[in-house]
Amino acid sequence: MSQRRACEALGVDRTTVRYVSRRPDDAEARTCIRELAGQRRRFGYRRLHWLLCREGWTMNHKKFRRLYREERLQVRRRGGRKRALGTRAPLAIPKGPNQRWSLDFVSDALVCGRRFRIFALVDDYSR
Repeated sequence: MSQRRACEALGVDRTTVRYVSRRPDDAEARTCIRELAGQRRRFGYRRLHWLLCREGWTMNHKKFRRLYREERLQVRRRGGRKRALGTRAPLAIPKGPNQRWSLDFVSDALVCGRRFRIFALVDDYSR
């Protein structure tokens, strides 16, 4: 079957079947990017692109980003805040006065709009 008939049967344009990429080989640029990323592990693609330009390479930032991503050189994001793991032990119930105290600030407002705060201090056993 001819290429024309096959493309017509599949409903595909012939130019997409005949397409041959003319993109130049970027092997040298890839090795240079890998070396720079190996030396400067915490640098992202923007700073590496700047360093590459200083070495004399002329490359569009979009092309550099594409090569950087294809080489899987993305810098991992740092982790967030560490949170407590597991379940906490329940608080022991006080067996007498003056064993445990709780404190808090309580705030409110009067009818006239004036605000006030109170320091509340409570003995957990006798309340």
